Amino acid sequence: MKGYSSNIPENCACARLESVNASYKDLAQVCGRLRKKKSDWALTFLEQAAEGKIPVFYRKHNKRLGHRRELGGKKGRYPKKAARVVLKLLKSAIANGRAKGLGDDYTILAASANKKEIYPRMASKGRQARSFLETSRIELVLQGPGVPKGVTVTPPAKKEERKKEAPAKEKKKEEKPAVKKESPKKEEKPAAKEPKPKTSEPETKKEEPPKQSLKEEGKAHHEHKHEAEKAPAKEGMPHQHGEYDKR
Repeated sequence: MKGYSSNIPENCACARLESVNASYKDLAQVCGRLRKKKSDWALTFLEQAAEGKIPVFYRKHNKRLGHRRELGGKKGRYPKKAARVVLKLLKSAIANGRAKGLGDDYTILAASANKKEIYPRMASKGRQARSFLETSRIELVLQGPGVPKGVTVTPPAKKEERKKEAPAKEKKKEEKPAVKKESPKKEEKPAAKEPKPKTSEPETKKEEPPKQSLKEEGKAHHEHKHEAEKAPAKEGMPHQHGEYDKR
């Protein structure tokens, strides 16, 4: 279920709890004792039931259940776990009402508990025994005190009225004499020294040798190559084929 199963009117605080690992039968009987009760009485009742001091009357799910002397011979039980869960949820609902500004005195308008989910479980060691885990959900709706007779509630001021009040405040600010703040005097920095002009001395250029033309360079390289080929080979030096000169 996504929402509450009961209608929530104005001036009400609510709380809900899903997938609780507790018996939905015990939770339903505990919630049945809280309907149309005051929040102060419900807190004391749940605190005593959580400690096991008083029993809870079971209207349903009471087959083969013992009779209790505290209940005047009626059937009942001591559901400690269920009482602890409902007590925690009731405190949460009261805190939600305080956040809304409803105060501390409430009347429990609706309280219910139902089955939520069923999870199958298999026994260990290859046995075929099968059990089910059943979870539950709880919801509480608390009604706060209504507005007493003869009391009128004034709504908050609208945004337009607040804007009209704003320029009146600005005029008061303009009437005040403005005091000029003296700015601190800046320290005068010493003037930077002017750089001295550099005396330019005439640079002596080195005379470069005259460049040869490309044709002249090619001829000189060709002549040098032929002279090296015509030079006689030294004695004892090998020829191209690896032979030595005959003596």
